[in-house]
Amino acid sequence: MFPALVGQGVLPVPMTIEEALRGKEIPAHIRQSLALLDLEYRGFDGVPRIGQMVVHCDLADEVRAIFLEIRAADFPIAAMVPVVVHDWSDDASMAANNSSAFNYRVAVGKTNLSQHAYGRAIDINPLQNPYIKGDLILPPGAVYDPAVPGTLLAQGPVVAAFEKRGWTWGGRWTTLHDWHHFEKPA
Repeated sequence: MFPALVGQGVLPVPMTIEEALRGKEIPAHIRQSLALLDLEYRGFDGVPRIGQMVVHCDLADEVRAIFLEIRAADFPIAAMVPVVVHDWSDDASMAANNSSAFNYRVAVGKTNLSQHAYGRAIDINPLQNPYIKGDLILPPGAVYDPAVPGTLLAQGPVVAAFEKRGWTWGGRWTTLHDWHHFEKPA
């Protein structure tokens, strides 16, 4: 859908909420509950960037505050674009190391909707912070190495910014580790 932009992780002009939700059948009550945020972050190259993320409107101010803390900590983020840029493919978004929130989809390996389907979950740097359950690693080939920049750490500033606001970090789960995942159900 946006082929020239996928590798860059940034958009030349901001999207509208309509553009960020285009091409996906989303129930009206969920669509109406979403907000598109412009968030500043530092890229892996050290350059400040503005990314966009779709979240539940009840969490918008909180997410802005979290990303201000992340930016102040100089934590690097590879990319931040709505998943529409990756044609709604969670696999493609993760492979591009995209940090994102809303994606109307089911949870990995389940039939129920993910918290992402409500804009109540955020993934950060999936290549540094993969989903690991047994032999399943998403994105494929990703490695969790706490020494690598952009990796989320239990005592780090990103986890602290989310957890002090009541978000759950998938890196603390015991039956699997979803290192890139934060969620805050209603």
